[in-house]
Amino acid sequence: MKFLDPEWHDKLSSTNTVLLEWLKDGVAIPNGFVLAAVEQTAGHGRYNRHWISQPGRDLAFSFLLYTKHDISGIASLPMAVALGVASALDTFGMVTQTKWPNDLLVRESRIGGILCQKSNIRYAQEYAIIVGIGINVNMQETDAASMDKPATSLRIETGKMYPIKEVLEIILEMLPHWIDRWEEGGFPSIREDWIARCYHMGKQITVGEGKDLKSGILEGFGNKGQILLRGDDGDIRDVWVGDVE
Repeated sequence: MKFLDPEWHDKLSSTNTVLLEWLKDGVAIPNGFVLAAVEQTAGHGRYNRHWISQPGRDLAFSFLLYTKHDISGIASLPMAVALGVASALDTFGMVTQTKWPNDLLVRESRIGGILCQKSNIRYAQEYAIIVGIGINVNMQETDAASMDKPATSLRIETGKMYPIKEVLEIILEMLPHWIDRWEEGGFPSIREDWIARCYHMGKQITVGEGKDLKSGILEGFGNKGQILLRGDDGDIRDVWVGDVE
């Protein structure tokens, strides 16, 4: 995969939402197009959780990927993207871990997240996927302390401030390797790397949505990236959606 030079905007509602609207309106957008915002006023993650980025503090961008993977295969795309972003963050001297299916952690605190959304538009039998990424770059400790869950940033971890455009450049350098591997071999091609970074691997977890929660030991991951959960009865169950706690 090759990324185009990012198109920067001073302020957008949500880079994901804007790209989805452009596709719906028939705008021709090439594979690898990158849309970034200095300020994002209505960003969101999974389950429509808010992800608001402030000017110069946070990195918010999205890119367009056309893929021939089917719907079940696309489920592991955020995991491939997470590995690429984690590799980029490691270059700042941190140890970055992943949290299934789409979060990035440093010292057990969230530093970034990924949101993949499928457009209803298809081109040459390929799905158009919008991949949104948010990274806490210059967030201060006082801001992190106000979050509902533990959070951190590049600034908190290194004691330095970083231009968000330079952070984006490093991420875009690292991502193609992981996306290409995923395109070629799906989740099995990245499974070992994911397991090596997965924070909850081998731990007791609760995972699911709403009232449909399951508890057990995270034993591993299936060929589509789904969790393999060993319950108290010893049986292994597939879990496809939900948050891990």
